[in-house]
Amino acid sequence: MPASKTFSFSEISTHTSKDDCWLIIHGKVYNVTDFLEDHPGGDDVILKAAANGDATQSFEDVGHSSTATSMMEGFLIGSIHVDELPTEDEARATDPFFANKPQEMKQATSSTSFMDILLPLLILALAFAAWYYLAYINVNA
Repeated sequence: MPASKTFSFSEISTHTSKDDCWLIIHGKVYNVTDFLEDHPGGDDVILKAAANGDATQSFEDVGHSSTATSMMEGFLIGSIHVDELPTEDEARATDPFFANKPQEMKQATSSTSFMDILLPLLILALAFAAWYYLAYINVNA
């Protein structure tokens, strides 16, 4: 198929099996059926991403190499219709991997910001105490 073909979201959603698997990444449609067995993360990862709809966020968060990104061009079969692209919030809502992430990230941010201030101050206080001991108390002893 030519890479300029435009697919609907409903058409792509019918291709989610081991025998016929398509992915949407950055608005482009890839037929990854032949790559399922070769994927380093296993075929389950790709099949779950295909079943969830837009796999862009999952693809980006894994941190694929430039080699993996360049391999994608060989699987490109077209693009998704622009009006049917999900927003980032919709993509995150349908991806079970990210379902609890915003809340977890908010909790982690609030607790680490306190430690970001406290830990350097504690190290500074210990360094000052060691310097004071070595410079004044240890000399007089």
